[in-house]
Amino acid sequence: MKTTRKQFTALALAVVATGFIGHAAAQGAYPSKNVTMVVPTAAGGTTDLSARMLAQALAPVLGQSVIVDNKGGGNGNIAAGAVKRAEADGYTLLMQYSGYHVISPHITKQKQWDQTDFQPVANVISAPQIIVVRHDLPVKTLPELIAYAKANPGKLNYASSGNGSLQHVTGAMLEQQGGIKMVHVPYKGTGPALQDLLGGQVDLTFGTAPPFMPHIASGKLRVLAVTGKQRLPSLPDVPTTAEAGYPKVDATSWFAVFAPAAVPKAVVDKLTADIRTVVQNPAFQQKAQEQGATADYQTPAQLGDKVKADLANWAQVVKTSKIEAE
Repeated sequence: MKTTRKQFTALALAVVATGFIGHAAAQGAYPSKNVTMVVPTAAGGTTDLSARMLAQALAPVLGQSVIVDNKGGGNGNIAAGAVKRAEADGYTLLMQYSGYHVISPHITKQKQWDQTDFQPVANVISAPQIIVVRHDLPVKTLPELIAYAKANPGKLNYASSGNGSLQHVTGAMLEQQGGIKMVHVPYKGTGPALQDLLGGQVDLTFGTAPPFMPHIASGKLRVLAVTGKQRLPSLPDVPTTAEAGYPKVDATSWFAVFAPAAVPKAVVDKLTADIRTVVQNPAFQQKAQEQGATADYQTPAQLGDKVKADLANWAQVVKTSKIEAE
């Protein structure tokens, strides 16, 4: 049976169209290239460690490399601004620190981003703050720290990862509850603050346990209390602030992935499902616990609800502590 010129032309067009559609589908499959995870702090802090833990475990699940890009400074504004401006295709994500996401907005005079610029993808890690002092500070308990501060008004200084960070607010809470006054020294992330604490340039700091654990184990730093409601399995002998007599000094950080607001739902669904696979893996959970944190997957909806609640709660703390932008 002969094929007419008209039939041949139609057949050829169909083949070309099918090939084009197949190619387009292959090109559009997410992810088809490396994913970048922007971190709003310098290397060495829990935000950075959370991003690197997730990136390493997520890469084989996604089938693409996940690159960690540290953009510290500006109370998280530099990193958030970069992700806000990125193409909304799911290849640029933000590993966000709760202090920057729900506290900084209350003290930033010139806002560079808004909550509506981002959509929640998944919570990854949650961790209480710990109170850590340099090894040669003459205190071994939280009550002794309070007594020392009262005997030496204005002498103690404490480091934070930036003005308005959760470390800063925790320090202000301790000042209020303990009736003491300390000098706040802000840094561009926990990493630099930790280095100066180890060097003796600052007396104490507040932060999530992971970056401090090796130095606590070696005796270079001393931990006085955990600001959560329960003791940490990795620090079983360290009392909570409530056990030490200061129950209102209670602060827990979370570290979560956000995407630009316009990223397609299908991409976010893929990302959150793969992150859930990683975070709920026993090996990942064990690694987080060893670092003094909890692997704590939360869906986009759950994370969104947490953001709303924390924005309201911390607004009151910032107001009563009279924390202002620098």
